Amino acid sequence: MRVLVLANQKGGVGKTTTAINLGTALAAIGEKVLIADLDPQGNASTGLGIDRQNRRRSTYDVMVGEGTLLEAAKPTAVPGLYIAPSTLDLLGVELEIAPAADRAHRLKKAVADLAKHDDAETGPFTYVLVDCPPSLNLLTINALAAADSVLVPLQCEFFALEGLSQLLATVDQVKRTLNPALTIHGVVLTMFDPRNNLASQVVADVRHHMGDKVYDTIIPRNVRVSEAPSHGKPVLLYDFKCAGSQAYLKLASEIIQREKALRAA
Repeated sequence: MRVLVLANQKGGVGKTTTAINLGTALAAIGEKVLIADLDPQGNASTGLGIDRQNRRRSTYDVMVGEGTLLEAAKPTAVPGLYIAPSTLDLLGVELEIAPAADRAHRLKKAVADLAKHDDAETGPFTYVLVDCPPSLNLLTINALAAADSVLVPLQCEFFALEGLSQLLATVDQVKRTLNPALTIHGVVLTMFDPRNNLASQVVADVRHHMGDKVYDTIIPRNVRVSEAPSHGKPVLLYDFKCAGSQAYLKLASEIIQREKALRAA
């Protein structure tokens, strides 16, 4: 089981959209995927059609030790894709667990328990995707401490590199103190508009600074991608043939290839 964390302290970069659609694309090619929604806003949960009234067990319960990821996991409309939803209770979880000695390792323990007690009927999860809040708080630190790798969605806009440097510094700090095996899986460029000269410049700058850590696939700015969450669906179910859907399928394929290379190394 591989744990990939989607993190960026900037909001509006396509992080949740990438978590939903990457999870869907991985499930579509035969993986069993759990999205752990660690964002109190719960957009990944809503975007996969999980009503707020239907979140009896959530990642809040997991973080405070009152439930497991397997108990929280709910099936979605996509075969092979599950989500552990979030609730607004997560807003106060930092204060609740701050005094605990294991406060940075709550999610890591939950992931380890998931690997041991997976659902025998449907087989083990092969991927856990963690959707983080748009901040570098204790929830994000928990995700990074539990992760094998970090996937960084980066909007093609002027301040992209500035935000990236902050995140990379946090990843380095977590690697030194909490999770020595943590790696950067890759940077996915999102919301690209080819008509915008600045967007093309940002792509060139990010590739210059990050090299082959940047995925070849670029997610375009696409109306259908923006519309899909309001229907409680990934864009792959909402409009399979649109440019956004095809881009996420390519990204999933690229991630699988990178995973094979990492395992062979």
